[in-house]
Amino acid sequence: MYKNLAAALAAACLFSPAFSQAKDAAPVAPKEPLKIAFVYVTPITPAGWVHQHELGRQAVQAALGDKVKTTYVENVPEGADAERVIRDLARQGNKLIFTPSFGYMEPTLRVAKDFPDVKFESITGYKTAPNVAVANARYYEGRYLSGIAAGRMTKSNVAGYVAGFPIPEVLQGINAFTLGMRSVNPKAVVKVIWLNSWFDPPRERDAAMTLFNQGVDVIAFHTGSNAVMAAAQERGKLAVAYHSDMRAVAPDAQIVAVTHQWGAYYTARARAVLDGSWKSGKVWGGVKEGMIRMEGFGPKVPKAVRSEVLAREKDIASGKLKPFAGPIEDNEGHLVLARGQALSDEQILNMNFLVSGVQGKIAK
Repeated sequence: MYKNLAAALAAACLFSPAFSQAKDAAPVAPKEPLKIAFVYVTPITPAGWVHQHELGRQAVQAALGDKVKTTYVENVPEGADAERVIRDLARQGNKLIFTPSFGYMEPTLRVAKDFPDVKFESITGYKTAPNVAVANARYYEGRYLSGIAAGRMTKSNVAGYVAGFPIPEVLQGINAFTLGMRSVNPKAVVKVIWLNSWFDPPRERDAAMTLFNQGVDVIAFHTGSNAVMAAAQERGKLAVAYHSDMRAVAPDAQIVAVTHQWGAYYTARARAVLDGSWKSGKVWGGVKEGMIRMEGFGPKVPKAVRSEVLAREKDIASGKLKPFAGPIEDNEGHLVLARGQALSDEQILNMNFLVSGVQGKIAK
């Protein structure tokens, strides 16, 4: 099961003692920088999933300077293209390769078998190998908190959710958002539209507009662009930003942003390769570890709502609040979790239901 991120980062940041060079020793040739590559599933945009990982790459370069040389390839589709790109990057001498997309997991594993001296970081994947580590964030914690804000701000009691693929991570987000809303507004319901795509701005916009036409006045999403935010701004609705702060395109619509912070993790893993301490493993960090942050409250959000969200954020960090605590029913009326219990990490990671209050079914 996933280890505590703080412990993982601490272990990754340990340095081996430096060896002093005798005054009369022969000059030592400068050490070649560690070549690090990043593979991005969409183009780099001003905000969104890839934008946050690009900020992580920039953090690595800034922190480690000439010890590393970082590069990236953008807009790489999941599947055969991804394997080709990852393999090319390994052949080019990159010794640490980050592949931040769920669909990159299997291509990463296949390439890793042929390049045992290269370290790979499968971000959002779950399968490891001796030279493949995995890491992910507890996005659902931020979703729950944003649901509290949405539950306080809605007037129609109807929220919308534009969703990518029906994988557990997306189901966690929809469910946590709904539970957060209903924790402060029991009448709230959430309508879902599935796209079966991570990045398709025109369809993301169309889905948002469809939901607004169905009475939705606050919307969330799990896709790669800011199209839903722009649609909310255009229609005078409210929206929860995801991945990044998106007030640049939705200054009036945004109520809060659930942001992802990758810089500390990426830098720690690069340091671990440099000092020889890198090991495969699993990391799953959230609010407590600083990988998920609530920020970018919009101008329409009352101070009381902002304070409530930030107070509950502290409760999640301390362990006092668990988003998936019972009683929980699915949206077909079946009891999933009894009162006084909480879902385990394994149950959360394998989530395959929608909670009561969600209007819709899991896409096939």
